[in-house]
Amino acid sequence: MEIKSYQFKGDKSIPNNKLPVIIYKGIFSARGNEGAKWLEDKFAENNWKNSWRNGVFDYHHYHSNTHEVLGVYSGEALLQLGGEKGQKLKVFAGDVIVIPAGVAHKNLESNDFAVVGAYPEGRSHDMNTGKETERPEADDSIAKVPIPGYDPIQGKNGELIKLWKKL
Repeated sequence: MEIKSYQFKGDKSIPNNKLPVIIYKGIFSARGNEGAKWLEDKFAENNWKNSWRNGVFDYHHYHSNTHEVLGVYSGEALLQLGGEKGQKLKVFAGDVIVIPAGVAHKNLESNDFAVVGAYPEGRSHDMNTGKETERPEADDSIAKVPIPGYDPIQGKNGELIKLWKKL
């Protein structure tokens, strides 16, 4: 299993987070509805709930009140994480991306792309797009988002716990 992490500095429009994005490459093999169901069950087992199925918006957006996990169960996409100055990353079916509160994400291009998304403890999410009026309230909200008790894939002793708890 390959695990990658990326950190993004904030700018005037996108706050980002000191916590890194974590990507589990090729963590599961099921595809389509079977893959989506596997993700929903795995996320729920690790207390990442309020799940949904869809894609990723084609504009920069972030959530200031919760972290988010995206499990790719179909296709592939080129995502941009961290805002305009962020990084473009290819993701494929079988990948899982954990996005800290405040980190922008955008779908630049995709093919047959579908994800299951979920939030720690089933939190609801807000929607921010980098408007000036969102700050400093968004910064305050991001600072109050707790580190989850469980990694959405590996549970209590997963990579998220190792990486995020030490920051």
